[in-house]
Amino acid sequence: MERHPERQYLDLLRKTLEQGEEQVDKGTGVKTYSRFGAQVRFDLSHDFPLLTTKKVYWKGVLHELYWFLSGQSNIKYLVDNNVHIWDDYPYKIYLEKVERGEAQALTKDEFIALISEDDTFAREHGELPHIYGELWRRWPAKDGRTVDQLGWAVEELRKDPDAHNTLVSSWNPEYLYSMAAPNTGARFPICHNMYQLNIKRGRVCLQLYQRSADIFLGVPFNIASYALLAAIVAQVLEREAGEFIHTFGDYHMYENHREQVQEQLAREPRPFPRIRFTQHIDSLDAFRPEYVELEGYDPHPPIKAELTVSGGYNKKLHAART
Repeated sequence: MERHPERQYLDLLRKTLEQGEEQVDKGTGVKTYSRFGAQVRFDLSHDFPLLTTKKVYWKGVLHELYWFLSGQSNIKYLVDNNVHIWDDYPYKIYLEKVERGEAQALTKDEFIALISEDDTFAREHGELPHIYGELWRRWPAKDGRTVDQLGWAVEELRKDPDAHNTLVSSWNPEYLYSMAAPNTGARFPICHNMYQLNIKRGRVCLQLYQRSADIFLGVPFNIASYALLAAIVAQVLEREAGEFIHTFGDYHMYENHREQVQEQLAREPRPFPRIRFTQHIDSLDAFRPEYVELEGYDPHPPIKAELTVSGGYNKKLHAART
C-alpha cells in the first residue's frame, strides 16, 4: 500500500516532539524544541496537500495568499475579510506607540475594530512594511523603482520554460535585524524567505526554503499556501501543477503545544482533497480567492493552540541599529 504523503509531515512532527533540542527565544523567553534541516515533497498532479489530521484554516490560506499576490502590506484587507492571523503584529507595534505616549491605549479588539472602520487609522497603524506581498511584487530598488519579482519569474518561465533563475526572495538584509539602518528595521520575522519556480516534465514545480518553521501551527498552513501558489502559476502559464517541495532550516515545536502535537500524532491521515479553478486565470493580478474551490476535504477536527508572537526584532539585540 502506498504511504500517505501526509506521513512526511507527521514524521517531522514526531521527531520534533521526541528529539527536538530545547531552546529559548531571547525576546520572549518562550521555550521551543527544535531540529535543523529537512524536506518534504508533494505531487500536486494527484491531489492537494491540505493536511487532514487536523482541519486547516482554508479561508485563511486563500485570503492570505491573495494578500501576498496583490502586493499588499496592510492588514485591513484581511480584517475586512474576517481573517485575523496577522492581527498580533501591528497591534504589538501599536502598543509600543502607546508606551511612548504617541497613541491612545486600546484593547486588541478595539484596535482591530478601528482598522476595519477607520481608513485613516488603518493606513497609519495597520501597515507591516517590508512584508511578503511588498517584497514579492514591489521590492524597493535603490534607484526608487519597485521590482515585481514574482511577475518577472512568471514571464521568464513563459519565455523560457527551461529557465533556472526564477527565484523570489523575501529576505532583504537592508531591513532586517541589526543589519538595518536606525528606525528602518522590519518588525515581522521573515520566516518563509525564498522560493524557486521550475518546469519539469511540462509541469510547474515550486520549492520553498523556510528558515524558521512552527511545525505544529504554521507549517500545515505554509504547505497549503505555497502548493496553491504553484497551482496558480501553473494556471497563468496554461500548464499543470507538478511538485511542491518544502525545505526547512530550523523547525520547532513550542513548549505549550506538546499536548496538541501528541493528539495530532494519534490520528490517521485521510485522503487529500483536490482544488478546482472556477475561472480562467491569465495573469497573477487576475486571481481572486473565490476562483478556487476545495473538493473532498474531510479532515479530523481542528486542534486549537495559542500563537506565540516571537522572533524578529529584539530590542536588546537589535536596538543599536534598528
